[in-house]
Amino acid sequence: MKKNLFLLEYSRRKTAFFKCTSVFLQMVLMEESRDKPLLVVDRDPEGLSNIVENSQILEASHVRELCKELPPRTVGYTWQLAYSTSRHGASLKSLYRKLSGTDSPVIIVIKDALDEIFGAFLSHPLRSSEMFYGTGETFLFMLHPRFKCFKWTGENSFFIKGDLDCFAIGGGSGHFGLWVDENLYLGRSSPCYTFNNCCLSETDDFRVMELEVWKFS
Repeated sequence: MKKNLFLLEYSRRKTAFFKCTSVFLQMVLMEESRDKPLLVVDRDPEGLSNIVENSQILEASHVRELCKELPPRTVGYTWQLAYSTSRHGASLKSLYRKLSGTDSPVIIVIKDALDEIFGAFLSHPLRSSEMFYGTGETFLFMLHPRFKCFKWTGENSFFIKGDLDCFAIGGGSGHFGLWVDENLYLGRSSPCYTFNNCCLSETDDFRVMELEVWKFS
């Protein structure tokens, strides 16, 4: 009788031990899976080949990198070339006219005289304005020779400003993250509070060799 009771107690404790061990292992595995990033399958953006074919600046790798940083509301939309200096001439007024009928976010891409490529994603299309406008979706980026994004810091709301003689993206203390003149030829990039960016070009002042504006449709 005592032997049977002993075996019964031993079996009960053994079962309880394995149950506790199993629960513990499940908790550990759940915690590990929570810390690990989900597997994301990279997929080329819609119409990638058309983008590269229509651009004088962008390569496939540039588009892929940019797409990883774009806000969710752009996903599923096609990139459409709205303006380029090689096709439409170098005029800020012409650029404003080309964008006047759209409410889409836009991407400005610039290639300078040193073959560096950089630009900005704008939450709203570029237009002439009395005040800065836009939202925190706006950001600056570098594409070549290296890729880097500069997102909104929350320090101020100097996102987008369009004048008749220039446009500017980001600002603070008299410095603009990206500034380009009315002829879309001379530009300047400086660190600014809006994006905490470095100078996008190799030198503060640069010459625009090509400028493109892409919208989403």
